[in-house]
Amino acid sequence: MSGVGRVSFGVEDVMALRSQVLARSAALRDVRAASEGARAFAPSQAPGAGFADTLTNALRQVSAVQAQSSAMQVAYERGQVTDIAQVMLARQEAGVAFEATLQVRNKLLNAYQDIMRMGG
Repeated sequence: MSGVGRVSFGVEDVMALRSQVLARSAALRDVRAASEGARAFAPSQAPGAGFADTLTNALRQVSAVQAQSSAMQVAYERGQVTDIAQVMLARQEAGVAFEATLQVRNKLLNAYQDIMRMGG
């Protein structure tokens, strides 16, 4: 038999392939976690739900994210959680949720003021 159709793998090749598989698996986990996080902020009410109900639900979700962040920070301070990356990610998530809520409030306030100016 000739060596043309023969493939040989060394330990380095197997280890390189293993690291690629692990990297892709970690990337897929990150994408899955991000999509699950996005679903947490998606509106979960029926299409005919009122504006006030939708706004209340969104505020409750932001409050829950902030409470989870606070709980993780307290758990880290007590030594119950050792992964600082999780704690910082939870803090960032709570900060982004709060900033988004603040921007929505500002837009609503501007729209209200514009409507009040039109009536006069």
